[in-house]
Amino acid sequence: MPFPFARAILSTGVLFAAATPAGAADAFPAKPIRFIVPYAAGGTTDLVARTVGQRVAEKLGQPVVVENRPGAGGNIGMEAVAKAPADGYTIGFGAISTNALNPHIYKHVPFDPRKDFTAISLLGTSTIVLEVSESLPVKTVPELIAYAKAHPGLTYATAGTGTSMHLAGAMFSQMTQTGLTHVPYKGSSPAINDLLGGHIQVMFDNLPASLPHIQAGKLRALAVAGKTRAPSLPNVPTLAEAGLPGYAVEPWFGVYGPANLPAPVVQALNAAFVEALVRPEVRDKLQQAGFNPKGSSAAELQTLTQTEYERFGKVAKSAAITVD
Repeated sequence: MPFPFARAILSTGVLFAAATPAGAADAFPAKPIRFIVPYAAGGTTDLVARTVGQRVAEKLGQPVVVENRPGAGGNIGMEAVAKAPADGYTIGFGAISTNALNPHIYKHVPFDPRKDFTAISLLGTSTIVLEVSESLPVKTVPELIAYAKAHPGLTYATAGTGTSMHLAGAMFSQMTQTGLTHVPYKGSSPAINDLLGGHIQVMFDNLPASLPHIQAGKLRALAVAGKTRAPSLPNVPTLAEAGLPGYAVEPWFGVYGPANLPAPVVQALNAAFVEALVRPEVRDKLQQAGFNPKGSSAAELQTLTQTEYERFGKVAKSAAITVD
């Protein structure tokens, strides 16, 4: 935005609808919708929320107010969603961590993702990338494994304890028997800075945060953690392709409301998000950032939440991942 006034409007986090459709005053939505993102501003989730939220606002005819409430691995923000009135005016940006992994690794989680939320729609998936600094003399996953075994105690960075990146690193360390040491950071940016500066040599990160540095040749991507290759890095293999059959960690994100949302409200929100996610300008912007947009029915997200909750409970226990 070239004008300070326009920038000021955007900084408030309010995404205004282009037009308000005619309808009864008491029809949902009749007032702005608060969209809680339980992570810091400026990251992948923030980009997705604001990009998709703008189109949802246009569809529903009411502003979508993006509110960043980071802390405790996303638990603080999602707790606010769980405790909000069940009227559809407070929704949250849930994820594989908040709605499947966190309850198994945090000593106290103030909600049960299986009971305290209403699933609305999947938003899509992100890609975790295994990357190394240019100074590390390895160019493939087998070379990294050999290097790690020759240098016991090799460390790897992530955006934080209990994140899906931490899970990916723990699984890698287990499957390769390399005994890597986890170094958690408070977000991707400080970890990337240390990786670029040579203070740490290995990192598991969400691809959108690292992609510009990989494309600039400042970081070396060895593999991605998902089941398929990332469209933005077509020549980088999956970890399964690189010698770890069965390995797959694919972060997913979805929209949730408090428990017991009325069915008509769920239907209205679901339709708006699903429609927004298939718009070419939305898809292009998110894909360029390394995010894979994909909507779903509310029932599909609910099933995913349940199955992933059970799956990652077993993984977290096996990897002994805990957070105070």
